[in-house]
Amino acid sequence: MKKYYLLTPGPTPIPPQVALKEALPILHHRTNEFAEIYKDVAEGLRYVFDTKNEVYTIASSGSGAMEAAVVNLLSAGDGIIVASCGNFGDRWEKIAKSYGVKVISASVEWGKVVVPSEIEKALKANPNVKAVFTTFTETSTGVVNDIKEIGKIVDKTNAVLVVDTVSGLGGQEFRTDDWKVDVVVSGSQKGLMLAPGLSFITLSQKAWKLVEKSQLPKFYFDLNKYKKSFLTNETPFTPPVTLIVALQESIKMIRQKGLENLWNEYKLLAKAARAGMEALGLELFGEVPCEVVTSAKVPEAIGGKIVKNLREKYGVSIAGGQGDLKGKIIRFAHMGYIGKADLLVGFSCLEMVLVELGVKVELGKSVAAAQNVLLKG
Repeated sequence: MKKYYLLTPGPTPIPPQVALKEALPILHHRTNEFAEIYKDVAEGLRYVFDTKNEVYTIASSGSGAMEAAVVNLLSAGDGIIVASCGNFGDRWEKIAKSYGVKVISASVEWGKVVVPSEIEKALKANPNVKAVFTTFTETSTGVVNDIKEIGKIVDKTNAVLVVDTVSGLGGQEFRTDDWKVDVVVSGSQKGLMLAPGLSFITLSQKAWKLVEKSQLPKFYFDLNKYKKSFLTNETPFTPPVTLIVALQESIKMIRQKGLENLWNEYKLLAKAARAGMEALGLELFGEVPCEVVTSAKVPEAIGGKIVKNLREKYGVSIAGGQGDLKGKIIRFAHMGYIGKADLLVGFSCLEMVLVELGVKVELGKSVAAAQNVLLKG
C-alpha cells in the first residue's frame, strides 16, 4: 500500500478535521442553519483577505472568479493593462480578449517579475484604460510581484487594480485594503486547505462604480446577484454546501493560528526549500522567489521523469514546468497544510529519484540543508 504526499501548488493537502466536515449530513442551503454558517464564513474571508469589503463565494475554480472580474468591470472595446509574468497572468489576457476587451501589455518574460514603473508608463500612455490586471504569486514560475508598489501607482489613476491571489492568499503577506487593491480573486484548493470547487472575489467601492457601467454579458457570474443575496446570507445559486461547511473549519484553523504566524511559517519553509534545492546543485528559478512554491532548474532530459518517478515510485507529488518551461523546472509547494516533515520527505525522495536517473547526488545533503534552516527557525 502506497502512502501519498502532496507537495503540489494546488490542490494541497486537506486537514483531517476539514475533510471530516464534508462527511456530515448535508444541509439544505435555504435554511437558517446554513445561513449562519455562510455568515460566519463570509466574516472569516474578510479576515483572510484583510479587507473591510464583502467577499463573495462562487461555485467554480479560481478561473471562474477571474472571469467574473472581467465581465463585471468591463464593456466590449474597453482597454485594460495586463501585467503578466507567467501562465496565470497570461490567463487574464485570454479571458479579456474572448470578450472583446483591448489588452495593452506590461508583461515580462516568465521567471521575471512585473515592473511597477512599466505599469506606470503604460497608464500614462493610456489614461483611459479601465483596469490593471496582474498576479500576486505566479506559481507557474515561483515568483512574487510587488503588489503594494503597484497599488500605490494604480490608486493615483482612474483605473482599478485587479489581482489574482489564487495561490498566494493565506500563504504570503497580502493586504487588500492597505495595498489599495480594488479587486481580489482567489480559490479554495491552496492556502485555504480545501478541495477545489470554490472561488472568491472582493471589490472596492471604486471597482463597484465600474460594475454599474459594465455591459459585458453575464448571468451566473453577475456580481450584482451575489451582492443582493449576501444581504440575507445566501448565494444566488445552489452552493457546494459541503465545501462551505468545510471552509468554515479551515478558516477557523487559520484564525486560531493567526495570519501573520502562518506567513512566517511559510517564509521559513520557503527558505528551507531553497536551501535544499541549492544543496543538490539545482539553480533556483525565478527573479524574486515567492513563499508558497519553490522552483528550480533541472536537466531537460530528465525533467519529466523526475516528477513521474517521484509520484509513481514514492507517492510524492510535485509539479513540473508549464508551457515552455515543461521539463525544465520542478516546483515544490509549501502552502496550506504542507508542513516541515512533508518537505523533508519530499527532498529525501527527490534525492533517490535523482540517483536512480544517473545524477551524482550526496544522499542526505538536501535534507540536512533544509533541516539546518528549520532548526534555526
